[in-house]
Amino acid sequence: MEKISRIRNIGISAHIDSGKTTLSERILYYTGRIHRMQEVHAEGGGATLDYMDIERERGITITSAATQVGWKDKSINLIDTPGHVDFTVEVERSLRVLDGAIMVLCSVGGVQSQSFSVDQQMKRYRVPRIAFINKMDRAGADPELVRRDLREKLNLNVVPVQINMGAAEEFKGVIDLVTMEAVTFEGRDGENVRRGPIPAEYVDRAARAREEMLDAICMFNDEMMELLLEERPIEQDMIRRTIREATINRDIVPLMMGAAFKNKGVQPLMDAVCDFLPSPLDRSNFALDHDNEGTEVPLSSDPDAPLVSMVFKISDDSFGQLSYLRVYQGRIVKGGQYRNARTNRKQRVGRIVRMHANDREDIVDAGPGDIVALLGVDCASGDTICGDGVNYSLESIFVADPVISLSITPAGSADQERMAKALSRFIKEDPTFRVSTDAETGQTVIAGMGELHLDVYVERMRREFRAEVTVGVPNVSYRETPTVESAFNYRHKKQTGGSGQYAHVIGRLIPLAQDGEAGYEFEDNIKSGRIPSEYIPAVNKGFQAAMKKGPLAGYEIVGCKMCLDDGSYHSVDSSEMAFRIAARDAFVEAFRRSRPCLLEPIMGVEIETPREFQGAVVGDLSSRRGIILGTETRGNHAVVRAEVPLASMFGYATVIRGLSKGMGTFSMEMARYAKVPAKIGEEIIRARQENSRQPAG
Repeated sequence: MEKISRIRNIGISAHIDSGKTTLSERILYYTGRIHRMQEVHAEGGGATLDYMDIERERGITITSAATQVGWKDKSINLIDTPGHVDFTVEVERSLRVLDGAIMVLCSVGGVQSQSFSVDQQMKRYRVPRIAFINKMDRAGADPELVRRDLREKLNLNVVPVQINMGAAEEFKGVIDLVTMEAVTFEGRDGENVRRGPIPAEYVDRAARAREEMLDAICMFNDEMMELLLEERPIEQDMIRRTIREATINRDIVPLMMGAAFKNKGVQPLMDAVCDFLPSPLDRSNFALDHDNEGTEVPLSSDPDAPLVSMVFKISDDSFGQLSYLRVYQGRIVKGGQYRNARTNRKQRVGRIVRMHANDREDIVDAGPGDIVALLGVDCASGDTICGDGVNYSLESIFVADPVISLSITPAGSADQERMAKALSRFIKEDPTFRVSTDAETGQTVIAGMGELHLDVYVERMRREFRAEVTVGVPNVSYRETPTVESAFNYRHKKQTGGSGQYAHVIGRLIPLAQDGEAGYEFEDNIKSGRIPSEYIPAVNKGFQAAMKKGPLAGYEIVGCKMCLDDGSYHSVDSSEMAFRIAARDAFVEAFRRSRPCLLEPIMGVEIETPREFQGAVVGDLSSRRGIILGTETRGNHAVVRAEVPLASMFGYATVIRGLSKGMGTFSMEMARYAKVPAKIGEEIIRARQENSRQPAG
C-alpha cells in the first residue's frame, strides 16, 4: 500500500495552443526522462510526446501519449491529451482512467471554448485538478482575468497558492503563498530553482493573497479556522494537508502559474501534483457486479484482490494490437489468463509494457494504479479485464455522436483492400470514427467529429496503409424531427395461403424537444390484453427501426415519443414479425403527417483576431447565418464568440487566415441542434432526392 500511495496518475488537458505539450516536454526534462527539450514546431523532430509524423508536421497533438516519470519519491503516470475538439475522445478516455489532472490555461486567452469541454469532462469523471496559468511571459498576460473566468464561467472555487512577480517581459517568477518565499528559475534551462525572501515591492500583496488563501481553505478544516480566529500561526504541513483534502474532494481548485516555454514554474507545479493530487488510494472507484444483477460494488486498491482493470485505448503495432490498460484492483501478470467481461472469453497475456510515448519497456506485472499496455491481446476500447472470481464491468467512456461525414472511393482494386484494412483498424481505435455504406450510391461514408478529424484519418490511410482514396465533399449529419402530434391507426394484413400476417396498432406520435438531444421514448398504454404482451417489444423495435432513416431526406429521426394506445391481433396470423412491420409502416405514416423538419448541428465558434480585423470577421460570420454571442477585447486582440451552422463552416481555416492576414485563429465545437430554415431545408431535401435517383458508381 505504501508503494500505491506514491503513485500519481495525471493528465494534462486544455484548449488548443495553451501549451500542454510544451509543459509535458519540460516535465520530462526536469524529471530526467529526456536529456534535451524539443519544441512543438521545432525542426529537430518535434516534442517527445507528439511521436506521430503527422503530429510533428502539423504541430498539434492528435493522440493521447502516456509516459511514466519520477519526481522526488513519487511515481507519476503522465498522459498528454489533444486540445482540438475533433479529438475529444482522446481526452475523454484519458480522464476516465486518471486520478487527477492539470488544467492548463493561457494567461491571455483565459477560459476559451475548449476549456468548457475539458471542464465538463473533468466533472463527468469527478477528477480533481490543479489549474495552471501558462504563458505568463506573453504580452497581455492577466492572471486575475483568468482567475475571474474560472470562477464566473466554470463556477470553480479557485484558490491561488501562488502569485506572480511581474508579467509579460517582466515575468520573473512566482511567490509561494504556503512557504511565503519568492521562487525564481535560473540556469540555461531553468533547472536551478531558487527560493528566497519576497522582494519588498511584493510583500504587502503577498500578505493579502496569503490571507485570502487561508480564509478560503479554513472552511474545510475546523482546527485551522480556530487558529485563524485566535490569530495564531498555522503550520505549513497543515496548510498543505488541508489543500490536499479539499482538492481531492473537489471543493477547491489550487491555482498556479508559470511560463513553460521560458522554463519557469514547472518544478513547483510538479511539487503540487505530489502534494495536492490524489493517489489511487484516495479515489473511490466502483464496478457493476453481473453475478448480482448489476449491483454497484466498490473496488479496493488491493494487489491481492481479484484483478479488475479497464482498456481505455487501443492502437496498432508491428507486433499486433497495443491495448492501454489501467489496473484498479489486483495484479496482472505476464503469462496469466484473464477474462474479458464483454466477450466472456479468457485470453493469455503474453507481454506487458510500460509506455514512454512510442517507446516501451517490458515489465512482468502491474498492480493497482498502474497504467500499462498489453501486446497482442484482442479487445476493444472500454473493455473490462477481470481475474478469477469476479464478473465485474466498469462504466464505459462517454462517446459523442459524429457531426460530419464524407464519402471516400478507392483509386483501384489494390487500394480497396488497403482501405478496408485501414478503416477496420480506425474503427477499433476511435469510437467517434464511424464507417457506413450509402445504400443508394454504394459509396463508403466515413463520419467523425470535424473536418480535421476526418482529414487526419484520410492522411493516415495514405501514409500508413498506402491506400490512395478520392474524397467526396463533406456532408453534415442532419436530423429529422416531428413538430406536431400525429395519430396512427394502421392495420397490416397479408394472406398468402396457409397462415398469414395480421397486426393492428393504434396510437400517437408526440414530438419531444427539438434540440437533437431528445432521442426516442416508448409508452405502452395497452389494457385488457388488446395486444398480447409478447408482441409489445416487437412494436417498440418496429418504431426504432423506422427512425434510422427518415422519409424526408433519409436522415436519422430524433425527438419522438411513441404511445401505443390500442390495437388488435389474430390468434393464428399474428406474430412478432407482423407487429414489427405494422409498427414500422405506422410510424412512417404518422411521421409524414407530423409536419417534420430538418435539424442541423450548430457549432460554438471562438475566434481570436487582431482588433483591426474584428469588423470583417463579424460581418463574415453573419453572412454564414451566424449569431454573435459576444465580443471582448484582450490587449490588441478581439475575441468573438458565435454560434454558426456547421454547413457554413467548411474550409473556414482558409477564410479566417485571409480575413486577418494570417493572424487570426479559431476553434469550434458542437453546441446543439437547431431547426433548419424552411427554404434551406427544401434545398437539402431536393438535393438528397436527386442524389438518390442517380445510378450508383
